[in-house]
Amino acid sequence: MKGGKLIIFSAPSGSGKTTIVRHLLKQFPDKIDFSISATSRAKRGIEENGKDYFYFSADEFRQRVENKEFLEWEEVYAGTHYGTLKSEVERIWKTGKAVIFDIDVEGGLNLKSQFKGDALAIFVMPPSIKILEERLRLRQTDSPESIVRRIAKAEKELKTAELFDVFIINEVLEEACKKAEEVVLNFLRKR
Repeated sequence: MKGGKLIIFSAPSGSGKTTIVRHLLKQFPDKIDFSISATSRAKRGIEENGKDYFYFSADEFRQRVENKEFLEWEEVYAGTHYGTLKSEVERIWKTGKAVIFDIDVEGGLNLKSQFKGDALAIFVMPPSIKILEERLRLRQTDSPESIVRRIAKAEKELKTAELFDVFIINEVLEEACKKAEEVVLNFLRKR
């Protein structure tokens, strides 16, 4: 599969990658478009199919894996799958835009290894695990058990930061967004 460029944002949950990606989409609507991931998890709150995720049953997800419809996929938590549909990336490339991802660390590294120089992999780092834990609690979207699980996963993910092309420390959101703008624009200007 050959096409345009990919911009991959990965980070532990609660690091601010989604906020930074949304900022970039507002800044560069004519240059980038968001790749909506697929998942086998249930919708949360006001999430919408085709906007937040493409929601599939576990069986439907497995069938799509067998049909080789994913660029990458994984079981992030027991019984919960996430993946990137080839059709979603192709849809964006057809518009002449680069694809931007808000994706977990393993998925981000998988995409980077497939697309090499056509992909920019950016790791968003929290200032500390303690601050990350505070952010997750303030979001009030996760149970205490889920926060413990996310923090344990984050500690592992932080060890992979050096495998990414760039890392941005998100201590002050405005500064992290500005840095992301610079890095993305430089990448998009390259042939």
